[in-house]
Amino acid sequence: MLRTSIAVTAAAIAATCALAACGPVRMGSAAILGNERISSTTLNNEVANLQQAYQANKSKIQLQFPLSQAPQEVLAWLVRFKVRDQMAVRNHVAVSDGQSQRALAAISAQAGATGIKNLAVANGLPPDLLPALGRYEAIQNALVNKMDGGTLPKSQAAQQAIGLALGKRQCEAAKSLDILINPQFGRMDYNQLTVIPSASKLSAPVTPAPSPTPAPALKPPC
Repeated sequence: MLRTSIAVTAAAIAATCALAACGPVRMGSAAILGNERISSTTLNNEVANLQQAYQANKSKIQLQFPLSQAPQEVLAWLVRFKVRDQMAVRNHVAVSDGQSQRALAAISAQAGATGIKNLAVANGLPPDLLPALGRYEAIQNALVNKMDGGTLPKSQAAQQAIGLALGKRQCEAAKSLDILINPQFGRMDYNQLTVIPSASKLSAPVTPAPSPTPAPALKPPC
């Protein structure tokens, strides 16, 4: 009886996990990056912040994505911020709060009349995460300064080389985190560090249709 009871209990647990989508990126996680996770609660709260900001000023905001994809857009930003922090660690770069604030001020100046908050919402970034965007930009600035010795080269070829090197370091940082996205939200496209819909066999065409955009990189291309 005891053995039968254990077997029944194990089967029940397995069935529960199947229904609840148990696994490495389940159990309340929207994504796992290395030893850190982005909780579903955090994601839901930030999506609510984004939607609230949009509704408050939507006459002045032109969304660059369907509102139904807000969870994917916000999750992508949360992932990008963690990848950028990993880039800083791997490349021995540290930035101060002042550097982050100056970087954000520069972005704000570029936003012009649109306003940085409206621009952030239009691109899927909740306004309360703007300080993280400042840090994100400051890390890139510091890393570029480290790579070019503090003086950006004048030739286009040299600038492109720095851009490619920066992209490679970002790819390596993302790869080192072994990013896992909860299939509920989609899967990772490493080309742009975006979250795209999960593949559906039921909706997949028999013959792949030509696409004007590059195929997503589902694994780090580095």
